[in-house]
Amino acid sequence: MNIDFPLILVIIVLGSGAVWLLDLLLLARGRAARRRELADQFPGYDQVGSKAAQSFAEACHKEASEPVVVEYARSFFPVLAVVLVLRSFLYEPFQIPSSSMVPTLEVGDYILVNKFSYGLRLPVTRTKVLDVGAPERGDVMVFFPPHQNDTYYIKRVIGTPGDRVAYRNKQLTVNGALVPQEWLAEFPSGRHTVKVGRESLPETDGHLMQIDSRRGPRNFSVVVQPGHYFMMGDNRDNSSDSRVWGQVPERDIVGKAVAIWMHWEDFLSVPSFGRAGAID
Repeated sequence: MNIDFPLILVIIVLGSGAVWLLDLLLLARGRAARRRELADQFPGYDQVGSKAAQSFAEACHKEASEPVVVEYARSFFPVLAVVLVLRSFLYEPFQIPSSSMVPTLEVGDYILVNKFSYGLRLPVTRTKVLDVGAPERGDVMVFFPPHQNDTYYIKRVIGTPGDRVAYRNKQLTVNGALVPQEWLAEFPSGRHTVKVGRESLPETDGHLMQIDSRRGPRNFSVVVQPGHYFMMGDNRDNSSDSRVWGQVPERDIVGKAVAIWMHWEDFLSVPSFGRAGAID
């Protein structure tokens, strides 16, 4: 079961803010007035250590203290509001759960996702309120796959609106031009072979990818629809992507993956920062 953390965070922020505001408007003045009355009843209340000061403090705690729920709301609201703004409009951390983006991203990588690169969106509804930019070929993007709006996916943008993308014998073609591949390493994995190479999509500096000799080529040819993006994992033969569930509409974009900040596979392992750096 997936937990809708953005919705929960919004509810908590709005709830705590409402409690604090209602207290300020309806109750806080009454407590302040009662403290003034108690101050008149205990002359010398402001003398530290005096009996009057002790009696005044006890009376205020009993008759004019701030309710616990208001105290918690006042304490947590500013912190949670900052967290909501940061993760909704600036940067949000994610953990890589699968090997579909190997060798670029490994299972256990913790990454930062830029939430404003492709436009500012409201939390929960994901409505775009400010158009900043659009995904480009080669971007590593976080999004919700079609017909599944409760799970984040991360893949690479292969085709932008209007592109013709084809895949034949594990060779990409974009708009009729072969995408250059430079093979860097080949190593055995069980009874099959894995090849790692560098692929250079049009107008990009290139990125790492890998193929698996035991898997078929999964040939296809498609034209990317307006307002949609064709996504593929860098682990080409072990990725559920647009070849399986189709193109990603613009409304389902979450943000651009920009950096790895930590690698931590599980609670029994030691966190490492050796992979920290920008994502190609």
